[in-house]
Amino acid sequence: MNTNKSIFLEKTNSLCNECSKVIPGEIVEEGNTIFILKKCPIHGEQKSLLEEDAKYYRIKSDYNKPGTITPNQTKSKLGCPFDCGLCEKHEQHSCNAIIDITDRCNLNCPVCYAKSGKGKDLDIKKIEKMMNFFQEAEGGKAEILQISGGEPTLHPEILKIISIAKEKNFRYVLLNTNGIKIAQDEEFVKELAKFRGRFGIYLQFDGFKESTYEYLRGDKNLLKTKLKAIENLKKYKIPLTLVTTVEKGVNDDEIGKLFEFGINNKGIRGINFQPVTYFGRGKNEKASDRITLSGVINSLEKQTKGAVLKTDIVPLPCNVWRVGIGFFFKENNKFLPVTRVVNVKSYLPLIDNTFAFDAEKLLKEKSKIGFLEGCCVCMRGLLSDLKKFVPENYNKMSKDEQIEYWDEHHFMVSISSFLDRYNFDEKSMKRECVHFITPDFKRIPFSAYNLFYRNKYKLN
Repeated sequence: MNTNKSIFLEKTNSLCNECSKVIPGEIVEEGNTIFILKKCPIHGEQKSLLEEDAKYYRIKSDYNKPGTITPNQTKSKLGCPFDCGLCEKHEQHSCNAIIDITDRCNLNCPVCYAKSGKGKDLDIKKIEKMMNFFQEAEGGKAEILQISGGEPTLHPEILKIISIAKEKNFRYVLLNTNGIKIAQDEEFVKELAKFRGRFGIYLQFDGFKESTYEYLRGDKNLLKTKLKAIENLKKYKIPLTLVTTVEKGVNDDEIGKLFEFGINNKGIRGINFQPVTYFGRGKNEKASDRITLSGVINSLEKQTKGAVLKTDIVPLPCNVWRVGIGFFFKENNKFLPVTRVVNVKSYLPLIDNTFAFDAEKLLKEKSKIGFLEGCCVCMRGLLSDLKKFVPENYNKMSKDEQIEYWDEHHFMVSISSFLDRYNFDEKSMKRECVHFITPDFKRIPFSAYNLFYRNKYKLN
């Protein structure tokens, strides 16, 4: 399959673009672009875009580190991705777990992973058991729990569900929402405010053009609703992360504007860009001209006129192949990328395999080791670097003051690029760390779940 114009990089297993059967593939570089070349015995030779920037693809392995060993729920028999999960071939634990508590939704988004709308709600006792399963699978140290759907705020016991989650001692609990109920029901927002502290809102927010919402969400009148939701959350000091589905030619021209909106708004703790993934549910799948992880990074540099550099976003060590991340410290209407001060690559042994890595956790560790006294050289260097981003009296602040400090001064940019049948790469699949928790107590990687398993777990 290799051509004279291609530089061969590695072999992998991929999926046929037409029939989704597992077929061998080759990852190659052409010019400054990375492709997967593959050949299906039925549908012939195929070429799929993997990464727009070959240089970024090449540095990913520099940030790679061994995955975290995790218990398995299934055996490997059919081969990836048909043994989920997690089977013994999977190489990463659950950094981030999602529980879909309802199939119901008050939108009908053309690009929806879940194809939600009508359906049923999951029983609250089952939901709690699924939370317990996640916590047990992670040895009692589970990181991020996302309460999702459908639209989870439609579940009649949503507040009780969040309350139960908070009692389970997850590092973070996130409510994934389109924001409609938050915009329309201020009393509901008041109730959410009671959960402050390791709780936040994952708010669907795709840009500032009505045409974007019409294309991605099937409703051109959503922008005012989104802005009202943000206003209500800020009023009650509930931290939020903007979650932006990015489609080339639709809203990729607003990547810089979205970053600037987020970092300049008090209470917005970050933005997660998600290049659209083609799971066969949308009308117009433009996989040959898609935006990729590195495409988002390049657009961010260009559209912010260099205020954010490509080097400010680095591969996330727990899943270098599909996730990029950047931390920013903001103060007095200015911001400083942490990666310009902290050489993340130098400190890989100290960074947990987690999407929840943050300076706050490491700074808390300093109190256990006397800050700079008695710790290894690399830890002393990291803590010394991080010390630049916190006030001297941080440890004397109350819990509420510490929460408010991080809400006001910390901003995270993440880019989650999931896999579909076009860009499927087995090594990436095996390191995927965002997992669905299923009602029969399995952990299934996000991409595999949406490609092959979602219909099995529909509630309706």
